[in-house]
Amino acid sequence: MQLETFQLIDRIVELNLDAKTIVVEAYVPPASHSVFAGHFPGYPIMPGVLLTEAMAQSSGWLILGLTKFERMPFLAMVKEAKMRGFVSPGSTLTIDAKIEHEGSGFTVTSAKVRVGKELKCNAELTFRHIPFPNPDLRVHMDAMANRIGFPQQAMSNG
Repeated sequence: MQLETFQLIDRIVELNLDAKTIVVEAYVPPASHSVFAGHFPGYPIMPGVLLTEAMAQSSGWLILGLTKFERMPFLAMVKEAKMRGFVSPGSTLTIDAKIEHEGSGFTVTSAKVRVGKELKCNAELTFRHIPFPNPDLRVHMDAMANRIGFPQQAMSNG
């Protein structure tokens, strides 16, 4: 994770466009990272809002793949978010997301975060997706896709 730049996904493990699912990994930084300085002194745990953002980014990569990088997803709503356990510094997160509903420029996903086999949180997320509003954003997303191992064949219709 690169928290300073809000890049919370480290690696795409599996992208299945037919099943409309994605699995990603994210590596929680060590306890010395500044995010843990106030969360909480003597008992560092990953903030729930960052776990929610990691689920949103995972879902976003799935939507990007399903739209062949023609539309940029933006988080519109978080519903039924449940924090089910603490996440310690240095943990490896596995994040699974799947499409639940699509239509009218919106997509609803369900996502969950696990450490090993232990469920840590889950949520239903709604996204509004629009054509890329700026060419610089598309260039940035292409570079990010390359960095996290997004399958190149899922990036275009060609």
